[in-house]
Amino acid sequence: MQKIIKQFPILNQYVYANTAASGLLYDDLLDWRQEHDLDFLIEGSIMKAKSNKMIGNTRKTVGQFFGCDPSNVALLPNFSIGLNLLLEGLPKEQKVLLLEGDYPSLNWPFENRGFNIFKVGIGEQLERDILEAVKAKGITVLALSLVQWTNGIKIDLGFLKTLKKDYPALIIIADGTQYCGTESFHFEESGIDILGASGYKWLLAGYGNGFMLFKDGIKSYFTPKSIGFNSANIDLSAKDNITFSKHFEPGHLDTLNFGSLKFSLDFLNKIGMDHVTAHLKELSLLAKKELSALGLLEEAVVNRQDHSTIFNIKGGEKLFQLLTEKDVLCAQRGGGIRLSFHIYNTEKDLQKIVKVLKSMK
Repeated sequence: MQKIIKQFPILNQYVYANTAASGLLYDDLLDWRQEHDLDFLIEGSIMKAKSNKMIGNTRKTVGQFFGCDPSNVALLPNFSIGLNLLLEGLPKEQKVLLLEGDYPSLNWPFENRGFNIFKVGIGEQLERDILEAVKAKGITVLALSLVQWTNGIKIDLGFLKTLKKDYPALIIIADGTQYCGTESFHFEESGIDILGASGYKWLLAGYGNGFMLFKDGIKSYFTPKSIGFNSANIDLSAKDNITFSKHFEPGHLDTLNFGSLKFSLDFLNKIGMDHVTAHLKELSLLAKKELSALGLLEEAVVNRQDHSTIFNIKGGEKLFQLLTEKDVLCAQRGGGIRLSFHIYNTEKDLQKIVKVLKSMK
């Protein structure tokens, strides 16, 4: 673990409990990015021509990392753009179920297009409430974040798999931006039809990269309208033979940003996603225990069995300023203070935060 921590110089000064806002840049990725730009500086288009295969390699790596056929992987600047492109091809008669207070870039694109929308609250019985709404309202599309951005409530992936089995015509669209990179995950074996994510948080890939994964059977529900020369792989004769995923890549893709995504997926693979999963599970359980004992967590979080590493604690500006003064980087969200822990956090970090919190009692 210390070897991993040394990759992140910011940890020499701060307890970084803010990955839910932004993941960190690390030494090896910085070296790779500098080498990439140096090659571009001295070679120009020669370097870019050689680097074009990097995009294909990134697509392959994303597919392998998340258990998806690379031909069903779309590379995107971010999740928000991908979702908006997707919904332009979805008929408006859909009955859509969203979660109250879910991330705006997930809910707003649906709300702004005139779909028939229903919502359920994000509470202790989230899965039960979703199931009841699907049954009662004849829901045809369920769209939700796998981990909630304000309080870290995590949907039961087993529930989504069962839900899809029981309602095979239900389209399940998931935002994995606050989830992907926190535990092992196999898309094809999940109940999710479409998974999108930005890479700048838990994947540690920096800004300007993301992806969408598609199940084969979902493509008939959509008629994508976006198109560009890159969709046809820069082939004038291929306009009428564009694959579903390539509709989401109408223009050039930046080799720096998508090379960074590939580099960070390789970085996480070297650490081992089983190790990442185990470490974050242990840290989540410990954080939940400590923060619950202090009475700082909402009841819905305390009573749920499985949780992410994002926690929203009770506290206002005074506590936030104290944490900041004690070199704890976190964020004010949802009326409280959001703490989020990743692979570079340790029990020592958590205990330092707990010490600050106890000093306010």
